[in-house]
Amino acid sequence: MPELEPQPIWKPGPDRAQGSGLARFWRAARDAEALRLEDYDDLWAWSVDRPDRFWPLLGQFFGVRARGEWTPVRAGSDLSGAGWFPDLSLNYTDQIFARAAEDRPALLIAHEDAPPVEMSWTELRSQVAALAASLRSWGVRPGDRVAAYLPNTAEAVVGLLATAAVGAVWSCCAPDYATDAVVDRFSQIDPRVLLVTAGYSYGGRRVDRTAEAAAIATRLPSVEQVVEVGGTPPDGWHRWTDVTSAPAELVTEPVRFTHPLWILYSSGTTGLPKGIVHSHGGIVLEHLKWLGLHDDVGPGDRFFWFSSTAWMVWNVTVSSLMLGATVVVYDGSPTWLGKDALWRLAASTGATHFGTSAGYLTASQRAGLEPGRDLDLTALRCVMSSGSPLPVPAWHWVYEHVKRDVWLDAPSGGTDACTPYVGGNPLSPVYAGEMQCRLLGTRVEAWREDGTPVVDDVGELVVTAAMPSMPVMLWNDPDGTRYRDTYFDTFPGVWRHGDWLTLTRRGTAIVHGRSDSTINRQGIRIGSADIYTAVEQLPEVADCLVIGAELPDGGYWMPLFVVPAQGPLDDALRARINDAIRGSCSARHVPDEIIEVPAVPHTLTGKRLEVPVKRLLQGVPASRAVNAGVVDRPDVLDFFVRLGSERRTPAGSAR
Repeated sequence: MPELEPQPIWKPGPDRAQGSGLARFWRAARDAEALRLEDYDDLWAWSVDRPDRFWPLLGQFFGVRARGEWTPVRAGSDLSGAGWFPDLSLNYTDQIFARAAEDRPALLIAHEDAPPVEMSWTELRSQVAALAASLRSWGVRPGDRVAAYLPNTAEAVVGLLATAAVGAVWSCCAPDYATDAVVDRFSQIDPRVLLVTAGYSYGGRRVDRTAEAAAIATRLPSVEQVVEVGGTPPDGWHRWTDVTSAPAELVTEPVRFTHPLWILYSSGTTGLPKGIVHSHGGIVLEHLKWLGLHDDVGPGDRFFWFSSTAWMVWNVTVSSLMLGATVVVYDGSPTWLGKDALWRLAASTGATHFGTSAGYLTASQRAGLEPGRDLDLTALRCVMSSGSPLPVPAWHWVYEHVKRDVWLDAPSGGTDACTPYVGGNPLSPVYAGEMQCRLLGTRVEAWREDGTPVVDDVGELVVTAAMPSMPVMLWNDPDGTRYRDTYFDTFPGVWRHGDWLTLTRRGTAIVHGRSDSTINRQGIRIGSADIYTAVEQLPEVADCLVIGAELPDGGYWMPLFVVPAQGPLDDALRARINDAIRGSCSARHVPDEIIEVPAVPHTLTGKRLEVPVKRLLQGVPASRAVNAGVVDRPDVLDFFVRLGSERRTPAGSAR
């Protein structure tokens, strides 16, 4: 029998689709280019074939505040964010305030122990102007670095915007990072100014960070000025309220399009984190495109994406201000007081766009939450899921238990480009487990190992043309060697992201997990995400992790580590897990062993540590296999060290 076509689980209504930012841009492109552009695939093809027309039109469509000429589009041919619009200057902060309006707040500031508080655009501008003036008075100039050790609060937003206004370069670590992990990052960039917090709230308690802040400042000899949020600053430091309250005019420094805006970092789980540098212009264009077209964010929307300041999603959330949205910032736990904490906050703030992780949506499903029944989610139009592939049952749960007329978007991209490659499309139907499209201006393909593009088959996610928000450089990489080794080691001249991807003939996309943690069983490549999707359907499983490890004797070991939801892992549960994997995937996906673990280690942004765990099991010393300072449960790493030692030691031999 022929395979049945998948059926959509949601379709946009005609008025909603045609009133979207993407539909309006589509019409503008047809008028400007005198082309038919009959469907989204036509529009996408034009956007990647004619970057010289697409990107300037995008800037014009959103009214980007820029000086100079939009031509030439690029000076250079490498796949990076360097060389774009050499005759253009602008400023990210200037664009942030382009749609400021006093009839709606700029920020809604939420904490665990208090209802949300509004910050007006006038107050935001006032604080940004004052801090920018303070930075200038301390001698901070374009290109200097300002580092921050702050949670997701209004102060972090003000810090970023003031830094960008001066033309300085922003870099932030969340205060749940260990001191060594923060110093590993900031010591690379020699910041002149350091913004720190005295503490943050989590799970109903106040976490003091004064000692850590002092230690970080002491270990960064380049720091000349320290500003503390909350608490009583030590002698020689500045109080936040003092540097943000003096009257000042907001002055934004025009900088070249490719001038560094911020430095994000690779995970740093297996070595010194790489400093990824994005530009003012690249981020302005990419985030206007992503948020304004593909997520249909506009003036009056309320944008809430639960995130740490260490995750690129936080930066994207700030960028939604460019579109006139109100940003919800939240310093706290996603489950305080109750597993529905984020749903309650989305309801109380009237969020139109609510972003979270795949893990939170799955946990909501398992907990039997009924947000649509118990809360007023009238305003909610879009739920966004990121961080890892969302299991198919969770897609259905959103439509059955959150809201039937909600748009579920699960964009997939990364810190490297600070944008998705595949994601949402307000004109198209939603299919469970699939991203709706390749984003405009993003020439993404799925390639076999020999560089052959494939459709309806799994391949490496590659990008074959430059994007403005690709890094302008990696920090401390003057000749570009680390940059080339990081992104172009597999396919010369072609950006390899590190995910397995299927592009369907319907134009949708499916991400199968990381290719650098690929399970290769008997010559068959297996995506870990497919196994997680099968296992996470079982309510008896709280978390899991699968790896495939090559062994010294030439063997191959594929264990599945499981955290039971309650009770021990017994043979009956093992059988149910194997049946679920066999039924949803194939017999080849069934693990060699299912092993109970006390917890699955993740990065502080929620990604499973597949590669570091594999290396620990293979005998790589822990100090080289993983940086414990960026792991949510570093205590669990010893379990894998011991297990690896046991499995590598032949029976009967001395240990």
